[in-house]
Amino acid sequence: MSTRHVVVTGATGFVGSAVLRRLAERGRGDQGVAVRAVSRTQTPAGLSGARRVGADLADAASLRGVCDGADVLLSLASYVGPDAERCTAVNAEGTAALMAEARRAAVGRIIHLSTCAVYGPGPHRGQDVGELTPAPVSAASAGRLVGEGAVLDAGGLVLRAGLVLGRGDRWAVPALVDAFRRVPAGWDGGAGRASFVDVDDLARLIVALALAGGDEADAPGVLHAHHPEPVRNRDLMDALAEHRVLPARPDADWSWGRCLDALAATPGWVSERQFTLLATDHWYRADAAWERAGIAPGPGPLSRLDRAARWYRERGGVTPG
Repeated sequence: MSTRHVVVTGATGFVGSAVLRRLAERGRGDQGVAVRAVSRTQTPAGLSGARRVGADLADAASLRGVCDGADVLLSLASYVGPDAERCTAVNAEGTAALMAEARRAAVGRIIHLSTCAVYGPGPHRGQDVGELTPAPVSAASAGRLVGEGAVLDAGGLVLRAGLVLGRGDRWAVPALVDAFRRVPAGWDGGAGRASFVDVDDLARLIVALALAGGDEADAPGVLHAHHPEPVRNRDLMDALAEHRVLPARPDADWSWGRCLDALAATPGWVSERQFTLLATDHWYRADAAWERAGIAPGPGPLSRLDRAARWYRERGGVTPG
């Protein structure tokens, strides 16, 4: 039995922590896995026996040697805050520096997590990667798109994920809570559909791609990485109400224009752009990644909400930190 040496950057993050848990499960099975968990400050939890390495994408010198001896690099670190300079330093320049280190170390397989937010405003309705031209509108997404280029140049696989749900989510559901407080009605019929994925299902997909055999598993490119079935806004809001994360959706239904007026009139942290992303059509075809990984996507993110309900109830609509 050969041991696969896997480097995980962003190891203490929302997705990175879930990937570490999944790697721990695989390491207890019939496939040996040795993990190097890379983070800026904290010691990653959930993976006994992992080697912890301190490094920061914004500090290229700190990355020296992090990929030495690795078979697989899982590039999961990013910055999604409002600081434009840090977006560039981490998402663009930092990713490029990490890819340069991976090439120096001759890493055989690189998988990088990006976002469907690189496509911009939409609406988007079921397109695949080759059917859309990225047009990011935020500094975070623009930096991540630049970082994708460095990954592809290094022969890596880019995974563009939709909205990620689960314990540790500091953006998607908290944003819905903030928006519903300001727009307490149905949002234009609640018919908008978006691509979502449960964080543990995303981790399952990433690890399956990381450890898959065959030449196809090393092929570079871009794939969508979320559940293939989009989620309707009203179904998500009703599910959150069932778990007492939101109040029950009222009978009143407001036009899109009235929704935007109410959002603008009431203070909060969710922007019109973010509200539009959550409430209108932003969904993308995502069969190819699951087929390549050789696993089923599962029943979908709404069926997993019970595991994160307490997290969401405690956090409410708090501004992401």
